[in-house]
Parts: sequence; structure tokens; C-alpha cells
Amino acid sequence: MDPKPIMEELLRCLEQTRPAALVTVVSASGSTPSRPGAKMLVYEDGSILGTVGGGSLEARLIEEALRVIKKGEPFYASYSLNNDDAAGLGMVCGGEVSAFIDCFVTGPELVIVGAGHISQDLARMAKMLDFKVTVIDDREDYACEERFPEADRLVAADIGDTLDNFRITEDTYLAILSRGHKYDQVALEKVAGTDAAYIGMIGSRNKIKTVFDNLRQKGVADSDLEKIHAPIGLDLGGNTPAEIALSIAAEIVKVRYSRKDIDSGQS
Repeated sequence: MDPKPIMEELLRCLEQTRPAALVTVVSASGSTPSRPGAKMLVYEDGSILGTVGGGSLEARLIEEALRVIKKGEPFYASYSLNNDDAAGLGMVCGGEVSAFIDCFVTGPELVIVGAGHISQDLARMAKMLDFKVTVIDDREDYACEERFPEADRLVAADIGDTLDNFRITEDTYLAILSRGHKYDQVALEKVAGTDAAYIGMIGSRNKIKTVFDNLRQKGVADSDLEKIHAPIGLDLGGNTPAEIALSIAAEIVKVRYSRKDIDSGQS
């Protein structure tokens, strides 16, 4: 297969923060179904683009690629096969196959809904903390490069429609900071109950209660609302846009590393 479609798809994965692993056959000798240079892109759900020869060997490499995606570390796989091994892998006789599996996991993404002053400061801080930053606002003159030069992606479109089609994963952090409770409610309704690592919404306690009550009437479960960080941010005592942004960034970092401790089995 021409490697160009695979590399173009890999670029799309990086742009969309979709985890993937690229398997490249480095060497192959004997009667093997692979050839040097063959490439296969493996997605986190186990689906693939391309092939490295098919059969049981390809299935084994897909398993290795999924482990690479989960661990976030590249891996060099080498198989030295006798005749019995080869039969199990669909080969006529023994041989050797080596493949390099590279991991393309872009890391955490902060999605900022709303493009006001707090969002500008938060975007700058998030980039310093190695987050990919996406800013969503329905106003083109707000969600623009002049206001957010650090952002990786700017979306000037309807907030609800955008979030309807937005890919949210366990590495997605959402800060809802729009210009009014109507827009905040629309955003929260779209993302509550997703796999997002963090969802926070700005506002007074009265506003938050109103939004939550409205969402309950729309069928949003209490268990999903309980996971929302609202009012957003840690209570650091400051009230300027930069101080509020700092409190949000601090809360996000706290959640991020709390999750890492849980994933690694630490108490």
C-alpha cells in the first residue's frame, strides 16, 4: 500500500488529538507475510489502516500497538520464528520479522468554551503546562488568532453544534467560560456525562443552581452534574481575570495528577 494515505491519516489524527500507533516493518527474512517498509496505522479501538502482511503476525502487532498507545511509549518488536511458530503465524516456514511501533498520543487537551478575558489568560497558562488548547466561541472576532495566538485550534461557530461533533476523551479537559448562562447551559448539556477528565463551569452559586435545575428538567442525571466543578477553579482569593485563570489552571492540574495517581494505583 502506498504509505502516503497512511501518513496523511496520521496527520489528521494528530490534528484531532486521536491516539494512534504507526507500525513499520524494519526487516523481514525467510517465508514471512511482511516486507520491509510496510506500514500500518492502528487506532485505539483496534481498527487499522494499511497492512503489514495480514494473518496472525499482523494480529500480534496490533496487540503490541494497542499496548504502545496505552503506555505512550514506542516499542521495537522482534520475532524469531521456528517452523512451529511460523505455522501459527500463517507462514510456510520460519523466519524473522522486526517492526518499530511508534506512539502518537498528543497528550491532554484543554477545551475553552468562551473567548473572553479569562479565557485568554487561561489559554496562555495551559500552553505553559503542555496542554493542547482549543477555543470555541460563536463570535468570529473573539475566537481569532489575534486574541489567542497560543491556541492550537480556534472554532468560531455555534457552541452547541460544535460540541455535538467534538471528540471528547479521557484526556479532554473542559472549561466553560462563555458570556452568559444561556451559552454555559448549552455547553454543559452537551458535555455532561462524557468521558472528559474535567468539566468546570464559571458562575455564581445562584447561576449554577439555575443551570443545574434546568438541566435536570432536560433529563441530565444528578450523577453527571455532581462531577462538574462549579464554581470553577480553586478558591485562591483573587478576582482579576488572570487570577481567576490561575485558579482554574490550578484545579485542572490537581485533577490531572490525581487521576495519574489513581491510574498508577497510588493512594
